[in-house]
This record gives sequence, C-alpha cells and structure tokens, in this order.
Amino acid sequence: MKGTENFKSIIANHLQSVADRDPLFAKSYSKESKNIDECINYILSEVQKSKCNGFADDEIFNMAIHYYDEDDIKNIKATTVRVVVNHSSETNQSNSVVEKQKEVPVRKLKQQVKIQPEVNIGKQVSLFDFPGV
Repeated sequence: MKGTENFKSIIANHLQSVADRDPLFAKSYSKESKNIDECINYILSEVQKSKCNGFADDEIFNMAIHYYDEDDIKNIKATTVRVVVNHSSETNQSNSVVEKQKEVPVRKLKQQVKIQPEVNIGKQVSLFDFPGV
C-alpha cells in the first residue's frame, strides 16, 4: 500500500511534533527497525481491515504512534489503495479551502441567531424564553 506523498508528509510531521514534545515517544520514533513507509503501510492495512471509509485524524495519528510503540509490528506488505486527505500538509496555510468552508457557517449562524432575553425581575429564566435557540 503506498499512501500519497501528502498523507505521508502529514503523518511524518505529526509524529515528529509528538517526538519533540514527548521524550518517551522520541525513543520509539528513533528505532532503526521502524520507518515511515512501513508505518503508512500499517495504517492503510488497519484501515482496510476495518472496512470503514472515513476516520478522524486522531484515529489515524494514533495508529501511527502505535506502529512505532509496538516492536512486534513489522514486515507489513504493501498493496495498492487510494488515499484521500481532508487537509493540507502545510500547517500554517491560512488560506486553505477547508478553513474557509469552516468559517462561513459560523458567520451565518451568528447573523441568524439574535437572542433578546426578557428582563423580568423575580422570574426564573427558562431556555424557552430565548427564541431561536
């Protein structure tokens, strides 16, 4: 299984950032018997075994960390699959399409919801007192 270069780059960048923050993982990450290509093969084989079509980033990153932590995971065979990455490998790319898509609904929601609570002293406020919530 050969992941796309973008996928491989995202996984490698994440693993390096974890290794920079966690000395215990840094030791696992530097094992000579482990490499990023086999890590990608491991992730893709686990995804294929699960028969699921989508995963959260953390699930994939945890598989990568697990690969480096476990000494008995080795000799993962490569097969051909297609990988779809939902974001860019560049972490500081502020003009990405994904970020723009996330911002639009929030702005619309803020414009649509206008809460005008009633001011009644002595009355307990209820969620039903706020229209549009």
